[in-house]
Amino acid sequence: MKAKVSWLEGMCFEGLSESGHNLILDGTNPGKGVSPMEAVLLGAGGCSAIDVVSILEKSRQQITGCEVELDAERAPEPPRVFTAIKLHFVVTGQDLSEKHVARAVKLSMEKYCSVMKMLDKALDASSSYEIREA
Repeated sequence: MKAKVSWLEGMCFEGLSESGHNLILDGTNPGKGVSPMEAVLLGAGGCSAIDVVSILEKSRQQITGCEVELDAERAPEPPRVFTAIKLHFVVTGQDLSEKHVARAVKLSMEKYCSVMKMLDKALDASSSYEIREA
C-alpha cells in the first residue's frame, strides 16, 4: 500500500491514497480537515465497523445500521499518543441476536480489525455495544 501527503498551506495537507481517494489533514484546530490523530481514530472506527457489519451479514442477521462512537484519551505531554480508546457499537436491525452482535464485536476487536490490532499494542482498548430494533 502506498500513499502521498502534499503540503497545501499553513498546516493543511492533502493525503492521496493509492486507490485515488483524498483526505484533507490539518494541524490547526479547527482547521480545514481532520487532524492526523482524528484520522487514526476514524480509521479505527471505520475498520471495526466494516468487520462488524461483514460478520453480521455473513451470520444472516438483518442489520440495517451500525455506528461506532469512539472516545480516546491522549497523553498530556508530547508525543500526545493515544493511551486508551473506547469503542461503543450501536447496531440497528430486526430481530438481531445479542449473541451474534457480541461475537462480531469481539472478533473485530481481537482478530480482524488491523487498525485496532496495531493500536492495542500501545494502549488500553475496550468495547461495548447496544442493539436497537429497526
